[in-house]
Amino acid sequence: MPKSTHLLAALLSLLCAPASAADLTAQLTEFFKIRYEQTGASADKLKVVVKTAQNMWPACDTPQFSLPGNSRMWGNISVAANCDRNRRYIQVQVQVTGSYVVATRQISQGEAISASDVRMEQGRLDTLPARTLMQPGEAIGAVTLRDITPGQPMTLMMMRQAWRVKAGQTVIVYASGDGFSISSEGKAMNNAAALQSVRVRMNSGQIVMGQVGSDGNVLISL
Repeated sequence: MPKSTHLLAALLSLLCAPASAADLTAQLTEFFKIRYEQTGASADKLKVVVKTAQNMWPACDTPQFSLPGNSRMWGNISVAANCDRNRRYIQVQVQVTGSYVVATRQISQGEAISASDVRMEQGRLDTLPARTLMQPGEAIGAVTLRDITPGQPMTLMMMRQAWRVKAGQTVIVYASGDGFSISSEGKAMNNAAALQSVRVRMNSGQIVMGQVGSDGNVLISL
């Protein structure tokens, strides 16, 4: 085979080769950094580790990345890398270091959580349990559903919001519509936290469904 043919084949292989490890990692890091910051959160450190073998990487220098709408913010993620009409899926691990909420003391099941019961901790967010709290305000005022140990990351699954109304409690129901507003009393038929739905038996015997306000009143839109 002529030398010119060997040279042409070598050049073509270089043109079709996937991006270098440094280039692809840098592009993915920037992609995930922008995505993470769009949530309003901040990461002290974000690192992307590419898990897919290099021979399966996109063949262009600047692929367009995309994710399904329900993708997690960190951990093991599948990224679509598009080069014109050629799409490949890259498996990556997104490692994020940031702040999260932990308990400052032993909190027993059924206790209401106060501001002194929580503090912020620094660490790898991608190694934490699902739905770990990132802001202390998400925990304060909630009631624990299980025992929580000191230093344990706090998750939404460990707590519920405090009941704003309880079953059997007398509540004021406000009904509003186009140009009018009326109020009446009734009894709540179920427990509900603020912004949750509650069924109310009115003094007339009618049962209505409304949303609990922060003041404990029930709001109905007609």
